[in-house]
Amino acid sequence: MASADSRPRLPESPDYFVSKLRELHDRMRDRLVAQLQRETVATLSGVSDTRGGDTIYAIDERGEAVLTQFCEEWGREIPFVLIAEGVPGSGERVFPDGAPASQAAFRLIVDPIDGTRGIMYDKRSAWILSGVAPNRGSETRLDEIEVAMQTEVPTTKQTLSDSFWAWRGGGAIGERTDLLSGAKRRLTPRPSQAATVAHGFATISKFFPGGKALTAELEERLMEAVLGHPADGNPLVFDDQYLSSGGQLYELMVGHDRFNADLRPITLAAAEPQAPVARLCAHPYDLCAELVAREAGVIVTDDRGGPLRAPLDLHANVAWIGYANEAIRRQLEPTLMRLLEEVLWRG
Repeated sequence: MASADSRPRLPESPDYFVSKLRELHDRMRDRLVAQLQRETVATLSGVSDTRGGDTIYAIDERGEAVLTQFCEEWGREIPFVLIAEGVPGSGERVFPDGAPASQAAFRLIVDPIDGTRGIMYDKRSAWILSGVAPNRGSETRLDEIEVAMQTEVPTTKQTLSDSFWAWRGGGAIGERTDLLSGAKRRLTPRPSQAATVAHGFATISKFFPGGKALTAELEERLMEAVLGHPADGNPLVFDDQYLSSGGQLYELMVGHDRFNADLRPITLAAAEPQAPVARLCAHPYDLCAELVAREAGVIVTDDRGGPLRAPLDLHANVAWIGYANEAIRRQLEPTLMRLLEEVLWRG
């Protein structure tokens, strides 16, 4: 399963981890769907806490309870380290209790709800994300994840839920579940093969106040540079602010979007250089399933065009760029890299 480099290998086959992650995701999704049906928007959107660089809402805690119970069961089979927002203190917990972290076979990073703000208002699907990496302690990185999965938490009016999983070098596999009948059917991810972003969705994230003007300028200049100004005034690209990293990657892998970039760590730093910390950005748990998109054929890079090498923790701010295919990357990346220098670091 691991590539022929010096990375440590996981102790079990990928099928073992896929089976475990599917069970975990199904349990969490079913619990969250039930809570969405029973509880009001006012209840689910209540603020509970702030930790891991993010605001924790009441709905977040519903998924965390299922995660803890599942990990207690799994820890009886094999020791591992869980990394998740719901874990007090450092965000890491060893299962079973009392086992030393140095003896853990692997690290499991989980985002119980990626897209909290959309799903707690019943606006748009959220995603359960998870990734498994060999345990290298605090040196373990995002790009060392070997098995990953993402599962849709649908709004209350939806009856279908998509799930995709992958292991390194094994491609991506998808499945659609009918939540009423339990019937499942296989899905094949198909990123767009268009050679241009023209007449497609192409977005740079600007979810929250702070850095929006700079991001919009960057986006405007990028699209005008690669497409030119539309002669008839009609738009050539469309914008979709899906407030979920897992959701954005899903849109790329199923062919809905052609380009997505989340550059908040650098746009916010450029817009407010005196601020002590950047406002809410993507963290490693938001990108812990990006292996699935890459195995599906999506090109995912950091803000310099390299792999995502962030530490596997709760705190690192992660900028990422996703291209549906190599042609889209060739169309956008050189201009985007130049504009990042011009617009963000112009002084």
